[in-house]
Amino acid sequence: MLDVRDLHAYYGKSHILHGVDMKVAEGEIVSLLGRNGAGRSTTIKAILGQVVLEGSVRFRGEEMAGLKTFQIARKGVGYVPENRDIFPTLTVRQNLVLGMKGTRERGRWKLDDMYRLFPVLKQRADAPAGVMSGGEQQMLTLCRTLMGDPDLVMIDEPTEGLAPRIVEQVAELFDEMKSRGVSILLVEQKLAIALRISQRLYVMGHGRIVFEGTPQELRTDDSVRKEWLEV
Repeated sequence: MLDVRDLHAYYGKSHILHGVDMKVAEGEIVSLLGRNGAGRSTTIKAILGQVVLEGSVRFRGEEMAGLKTFQIARKGVGYVPENRDIFPTLTVRQNLVLGMKGTRERGRWKLDDMYRLFPVLKQRADAPAGVMSGGEQQMLTLCRTLMGDPDLVMIDEPTEGLAPRIVEQVAELFDEMKSRGVSILLVEQKLAIALRISQRLYVMGHGRIVFEGTPQELRTDDSVRKEWLEV
């Protein structure tokens, strides 16, 4: 579904990504791991056309490098940013409805799905989104993205600062997304979560991919974990 080849990215004169290769198959959960500053978030932004890049980014066989972010989104790519970016003065329901696209009649996700997965969203449907806790806002952002019915969702640090109970709910949502054929590229700090839900993992270091493999292969590779993941 997503095929990234020889991806380089730049912030001004700073060369951040150095020839990144990665793939995400249909219905697959792939985690991108690494320490802060390794280039994980920049990888997602490059795929979305938000930074200057060189290389190839193909989605369902179509080249996306050079397209604007809104054009990439319309092709079926969703994005959940680390800073959540809700509309605080709009209600929870209004935030969710804003995520819908013209394909809502055929979409995989409805408001009732969001309310079933996260009952607190139903309880606060008519409340301003800005009064919700950080964890609740994270739920809202995830669900708003799904309302657009993307085929691939790229998610940046979804469990950062969340209580264990909410982390578990987010993990359950990822499982349901996969069961409905949605692919996930997940930037995550929590190794335990990534190992549990992912089919494959990439580890980044200094703007390069330094490991690609299955959760079991990463569990048994002490050298990679010690050099590139552990603090």
